[in-house]
Amino acid sequence: MTIDKSKILDDDQFKNPKNDDNDEIDISQIPSSQPPQLYMLFFAEMWERFSFYGMKALLVLYIAKSLLAAQMGPEDAKAAAIGIASAYASLVYLTPFFGGLIAERFLGYQKSVMFGSVLMCLGHFVMAFEAPILFYAALSLLIVGNGFFKPNISSMVGGLYYKNDPRRDGGFTIFYMGINIGAFLSTIICGYVGEVYGWHYGFSLAGFGMLAGLIVFALGRKSLGKNGLPANEALLKTKVIGPVNWEWFIYIMSAVALPLIGVIVHQNWVMGYLFVPFASLILLYFVYIAIDERRHNNAVDSDRIWVILGLLLFSTMFWLFFEQAGTSLTLFTDNNINRNLFGWEVPTSLFQSINPLFIIALGPIFAILWSSLGKANKEPSAPMKFALAMLQLGAGFLILVAGQAAAENSLVPVIFLILAYLFHTTGELCLSPVGLSLVTKLAPKKIVSLVMGGWFLSSALAHFLGGIIAKLTLTEAGATQPTPAEMLANSMSVFNIIGWVCVGTGILLILLTPLFKKGMHGIN
Repeated sequence: MTIDKSKILDDDQFKNPKNDDNDEIDISQIPSSQPPQLYMLFFAEMWERFSFYGMKALLVLYIAKSLLAAQMGPEDAKAAAIGIASAYASLVYLTPFFGGLIAERFLGYQKSVMFGSVLMCLGHFVMAFEAPILFYAALSLLIVGNGFFKPNISSMVGGLYYKNDPRRDGGFTIFYMGINIGAFLSTIICGYVGEVYGWHYGFSLAGFGMLAGLIVFALGRKSLGKNGLPANEALLKTKVIGPVNWEWFIYIMSAVALPLIGVIVHQNWVMGYLFVPFASLILLYFVYIAIDERRHNNAVDSDRIWVILGLLLFSTMFWLFFEQAGTSLTLFTDNNINRNLFGWEVPTSLFQSINPLFIIALGPIFAILWSSLGKANKEPSAPMKFALAMLQLGAGFLILVAGQAAAENSLVPVIFLILAYLFHTTGELCLSPVGLSLVTKLAPKKIVSLVMGGWFLSSALAHFLGGIIAKLTLTEAGATQPTPAEMLANSMSVFNIIGWVCVGTGILLILLTPLFKKGMHGIN
């Protein structure tokens, strides 16, 4: 490969990234340490994730045990809780598609993250008030705010690196640890406070976490330099309607969308009629881009977009089953796991801290592992890492199923749940930070944020379909509470199928890996 020496940056330029040139450069010219801006983004993301996972730890339990408990039978309340939580999570991952597009064309990453942070702060604090209409209003604020925040902070992390930067995967893994430190702290603190002292106290604590994230980013954004500024500041100030320019038009239309989103979450059965056609249109749009790139003699970019689309399919499969943790696995833990520890019944929500705890412990090991294997030219390709992720996810579910043989009084020993989360976590570490990094490397520069939004769209589809699967673990709806044995048998039947589907998918991906590698044209 011919190196354009004019592209080589000195150390001062690395400390103030411009994000206006992501070409490949001589690896020997890249500093060994991570960009300092990474750690500011790390802490901003950590506190935002504190708020998100604090909310997630309580949501299904709160809806099933409090919000809807008096209105319907226990299994109906669980089904409704899964429907609301799945719709919320699906929209949380759908809106980044629009947020990424708006940031790319108009607002820029920095303003988008600031605006999203403000909306999410409002959403969490609205959750502190006990009124059903405010509950759905809060979810709407969180959904729209996350759409502006989530894809754009990740895009700014990608903007810190060159395409062939050996620090990139390690940097994204460090960034991913920030997510999970926030997730661990929030599930312990917000989960415990919410279950023991009152649901809305837990939701309020999540709001303070989001406020901390907003403050960290506001204080540190100047260090980002041009990374994340609007592509066309003049366009942003252009008037659209009367005195309203594009920037304020975006803010106003976001506020207009809030009631509609609240209605969709409440009447979540409409998701199937809205989401599947939309996802299909987006898929066809990416197919069009891939074909158009080849038509304009950009065969390499075209092939890489096809690879992204293929890996998006497998990523959707992974999250479809992994995110059972927030729905069916949470209810399974509440009903069929022996939670007694030295005479103390551990609150159900605290078990969602196991996954982020394992990531905090294992994340540095994986970062060192990938870096060491990369230097020795033995690092598995990204598609092979995806295959390993699927195999480990399947192993986790099958271990949980094996625990049925050791169950007493229809309660499975907690060690089987912990081992299942361990394998799910090692699978996650093979896929999620690698996937985020891969998108920023494979996507053509002009559509990085758009493709990042598409990446989160796959998670949205996974949450939507995952809610349908989670409901299969419930017994027939009715006014009476099913027996623990009935709940155990039904859940284990579904988990067993999931486990073997994951294993089969992992084997298929191993077979397809050479084809994916060819389409990546040297990028890994």
